[in-house]
Formats: sequence, structure tokens, C-alpha cells
Amino acid sequence: MLGAVHARKRREEQMPDDRSATPMLSERYNAAFQLASEVHAHQRRKATQIPYLAHVMAVSALVMENGGDEDSAIAGLLHDAVEDADDGEAMLEQIRTRFGDRVARIVDECSDTRAIPGRDKPAWKERKQAYLRGLMSADPDTLRVSACDKLHNSRAIVADLNVVGLALFERFSSKDGADQIWYYQTLSDIYSRLLPGPLADSVRRVTARMTRDAAICGLALREGQMAWAQSAS
Repeated sequence: MLGAVHARKRREEQMPDDRSATPMLSERYNAAFQLASEVHAHQRRKATQIPYLAHVMAVSALVMENGGDEDSAIAGLLHDAVEDADDGEAMLEQIRTRFGDRVARIVDECSDTRAIPGRDKPAWKERKQAYLRGLMSADPDTLRVSACDKLHNSRAIVADLNVVGLALFERFSSKDGADQIWYYQTLSDIYSRLLPGPLADSVRRVTARMTRDAAICGLALREGQMAWAQSAS
């Protein structure tokens, strides 16, 4: 028995320490999670019963798994808050006041619009083109949060394509599946160019799978979209 105790102690001494003397995430992260919970309290993922909060939690986790620090992880939690709050400008200022300029900048650059009380959002294509233009001059912090957001979204699209087929695209503002393929392929090209590495590679692989699966389901792809998927595989 004593020998077993000593052997276990030696193993424990040889194992890397997986505990930090101080919390890995501060109260700021807890506060950001609470704010995200309030903003998205009544939202579901499109055409599902999944709480929308699950998405921002997943994005924040992906950010940390891909080298992001606490500010970036907080931005992951809040990346849709400016779009989905009743007043996007007021929400952005609240984020700036509570979490600092860096978090506010990442969230703002990951938003394709700021919600304005009493007004509809701009048209889908207009918003997405503006978002893509903004990414071209974004720094690695913003690119990381954006790529984690799109990776989680694209994985969900692939999963749902295999359940409901092309009816999936009826959920979106632009119901043309080829528009969604265009958007994700363009995003992937930006990440691969400006943030090369495993995260960009993951977005590329999932987008290629999305393209192929949509075609198998009968989507009429645009010129070059299948060639893109084949080259990305």
C-alpha cells in the first residue's frame, strides 16, 4: 500500500500543473457573460429551439482555444450585442465603458450594422459587403473573433444541411444559398490571407464541405464556387 502511495505521488509530481494560482478569467469575463445573457435572453438560433446564448458561448470558447486573451474572449461573448440590442450605439458605449476601448473596437468591427431604434437593418448584401471591406483592414484580434464566429456558424450550416437540406437557406435574410456560399468563401479567403494558420484552415475546410453538401442537395452554384471548394479540400 505504501509503495502505491509513493508511486502515485511521483506521478503527480511529474504531471504538469493544470491549475493556476489565480483565476484564469477575471470578474470582467463574468460581467460580460451576464451582459450577453441579458442581450440575447429571448433569442433562439434561426429556426431552432437552441438559445442564442449558446452561439456566443461557443464563439468565446473558440477564441480562447485559438490563442485569444481575455479581452478577445469577452468580445466573443459580445460580438453580436451591437447588432441585436435595441440601441446599438448605446450598447457599444456601454461595452466601451465597462470593458474598455479594445473590447469595444473588436465588437464594433465584428458587427455588420449597429441597431438603430425604429429602423430596419440595411439590405443583406449591403451589410455583408461592408463587413468584408472592414475585415480587410482589421487587426488579428478582430480577425480571430470574426473567424471563430464564422467557423461556428458554418459548422451549424453544414450540420443542418444534412438534416433539412436546402430548406435551411429559407432561414436567412438572403434565401439564395449561393449568396451564403459566396459570403463564406470570401470570408475564408480573407482569413487565409490575413490570419493564416489552423483557424483559417478550419474555416476553409468547413466552407468547402458546405459548398459540396449544398450542391449534393441540389443547389445551383455560381461559376467558380465548386472549383473553389475543390481547391480548398
